[in-house]
Amino acid sequence: MTKKAQENPAEIIAETFQSNHGQEVVILDLRKTGQNVCDYFIICHGTSKVQTQSIAENSMQDVRKKLKIKPFSVEGMKNGEWILLDYGDIVAHIFLDDSRQFFHLEDLWADAKIIRKTKEESKDAKQ
Repeated sequence: MTKKAQENPAEIIAETFQSNHGQEVVILDLRKTGQNVCDYFIICHGTSKVQTQSIAENSMQDVRKKLKIKPFSVEGMKNGEWILLDYGDIVAHIFLDDSRQFFHLEDLWADAKIIRKTKEESKDAKQ
Protein backbone atom coordinates (compact mmCIF):
# COMPACT_ATOMS: atom_id res chain seq x y z
CA MET A 1 0.00 0.00 0.00
CA THR A 2 1.36 3.42 -0.90
CA LYS A 3 1.32 6.24 1.59
CA LYS A 4 -1.30 8.89 0.90
CA ALA A 5 0.09 12.21 -0.34
CA GLN A 6 0.37 14.77 2.44
CA GLU A 7 -2.93 16.53 2.87
CA ASN A 8 -3.49 20.23 3.23
CA PRO A 9 -3.47 21.11 6.98
CA ALA A 10 -6.78 22.97 6.49
CA GLU A 11 -8.36 19.71 5.29
CA ILE A 12 -7.04 17.86 8.33
CA ILE A 13 -8.37 20.50 10.74
CA ALA A 14 -11.75 20.40 8.97
CA GLU A 15 -11.79 16.61 9.32
CA THR A 16 -11.11 16.91 13.06
CA PHE A 17 -14.09 19.26 13.35
CA GLN A 18 -16.26 16.69 11.58
CA SER A 19 -15.04 13.79 13.67
CA ASN A 20 -15.74 15.83 16.81
CA HIS A 21 -19.36 16.52 15.75
CA GLY A 22 -18.89 19.95 14.17
CA GLN A 23 -21.91 20.78 11.99
CA GLU A 24 -21.79 22.07 8.39
CA VAL A 25 -17.99 22.25 8.17
CA VAL A 26 -16.69 24.53 5.42
CA ILE A 27 -13.25 25.66 4.33
CA LEU A 28 -12.88 29.13 2.85
CA ASP A 29 -9.78 29.34 0.66
CA LEU A 30 -8.77 33.00 0.97
CA ARG A 31 -5.48 32.78 -0.94
CA LYS A 32 -6.79 34.37 -4.15
CA THR A 33 -9.02 37.03 -2.57
CA GLY A 34 -6.32 39.66 -2.26
CA GLN A 35 -6.82 39.73 1.51
CA ASN A 36 -3.82 38.97 3.69
CA VAL A 37 -5.74 37.89 6.77
CA CYS A 38 -4.71 34.22 6.42
CA ASP A 39 -4.83 31.46 3.81
CA TYR A 40 -7.87 29.57 5.11
CA PHE A 41 -10.87 29.96 7.36
CA ILE A 42 -12.47 26.79 8.63
CA ILE A 43 -15.99 27.19 9.99
CA CYS A 44 -18.38 24.89 11.80
CA HIS A 45 -21.02 25.14 14.48
CA GLY A 46 -22.40 23.25 17.44
CA THR A 47 -25.81 23.21 19.07
CA SER A 48 -24.75 24.20 22.61
CA LYS A 49 -21.90 25.99 24.36
CA VAL A 50 -20.75 22.71 25.86
CA GLN A 51 -20.63 21.17 22.38
CA THR A 52 -18.67 24.06 20.83
CA GLN A 53 -16.18 23.89 23.70
CA SER A 54 -15.90 20.13 23.26
CA ILE A 55 -15.37 20.46 19.48
CA ALA A 56 -12.59 22.99 20.14
CA GLU A 57 -10.84 21.02 22.90
CA ASN A 58 -10.97 17.67 21.12
CA SER A 59 -10.01 19.15 17.74
CA MET A 60 -7.00 20.91 19.24
CA GLN A 61 -5.84 17.58 20.70
CA ASP A 62 -6.39 15.77 17.38
CA VAL A 63 -4.59 18.47 15.37
CA ARG A 64 -1.68 18.39 17.79
CA LYS A 65 -1.37 14.61 17.31
CA LYS A 66 -1.81 14.65 13.52
CA LEU A 67 0.04 17.82 12.53
CA LYS A 68 2.27 18.42 15.57
CA ILE A 69 1.00 22.00 15.89
CA LYS A 70 -1.03 23.93 18.42
CA PRO A 71 -2.84 27.23 17.99
CA PHE A 72 -0.95 30.47 18.54
CA SER A 73 -4.08 31.85 20.17
CA VAL A 74 -7.46 30.58 21.36
CA GLU A 75 -10.29 33.06 21.90
CA GLY A 76 -13.86 32.63 23.16
CA MET A 77 -13.45 29.26 24.89
CA LYS A 78 -15.03 30.45 28.14
CA ASN A 79 -18.09 31.95 26.43
CA GLY A 80 -18.48 29.18 23.83
CA GLU A 81 -20.53 31.25 21.36
CA TRP A 82 -17.69 31.91 18.91
CA ILE A 83 -14.42 30.09 19.51
CA LEU A 84 -11.46 31.06 17.37
CA LEU A 85 -8.38 28.86 16.97
CA ASP A 86 -5.55 30.78 15.31
CA TYR A 87 -3.02 28.50 13.61
CA GLY A 88 -1.38 31.37 11.69
CA ASP A 89 -2.19 30.69 8.03
CA ILE A 90 -5.35 28.86 9.13
CA VAL A 91 -7.98 30.41 11.39
CA ALA A 92 -10.68 28.06 12.62
CA HIS A 93 -14.07 29.29 13.85
CA ILE A 94 -16.48 27.23 15.96
CA PHE A 95 -19.83 28.95 16.43
CA LEU A 96 -23.08 28.33 18.19
CA ASP A 97 -25.66 27.87 15.44
CA ASP A 98 -27.39 31.22 16.13
CA SER A 99 -24.09 33.11 16.18
CA ARG A 100 -23.01 31.51 12.92
CA GLN A 101 -26.27 32.58 11.28
CA PHE A 102 -25.87 36.12 12.65
CA PHE A 103 -22.24 36.69 11.56
CA HIS A 104 -22.39 34.49 8.43
CA LEU A 105 -18.69 34.65 7.57
CA GLU A 106 -19.36 32.74 4.37
CA ASP A 107 -21.15 35.85 3.01
CA LEU A 108 -18.54 38.30 4.30
CA TRP A 109 -15.86 36.37 2.40
CA ALA A 110 -18.03 35.56 -0.62
CA ASP A 111 -15.11 35.95 -3.03
CA ALA A 112 -13.30 33.03 -1.37
CA LYS A 113 -13.47 29.51 -2.76
CA ILE A 114 -15.86 27.60 -0.48
CA ILE A 115 -15.27 23.89 0.12
CA ARG A 116 -18.17 22.22 1.90
CA LYS A 117 -17.21 19.09 3.80
CA THR A 118 -19.68 16.22 3.81
CA LYS A 119 -20.27 13.46 6.31
CA GLU A 120 -19.40 10.90 3.63
CA GLU A 121 -15.90 12.40 3.33
CA SER A 122 -15.50 12.08 7.08
CA LYS A 123 -16.52 8.41 6.97
CA ASP A 124 -14.04 7.77 4.13
CA ALA A 125 -11.22 9.40 6.11
CA LYS A 126 -11.82 7.09 9.09
CA GLN A 127 -11.65 3.90 6.98
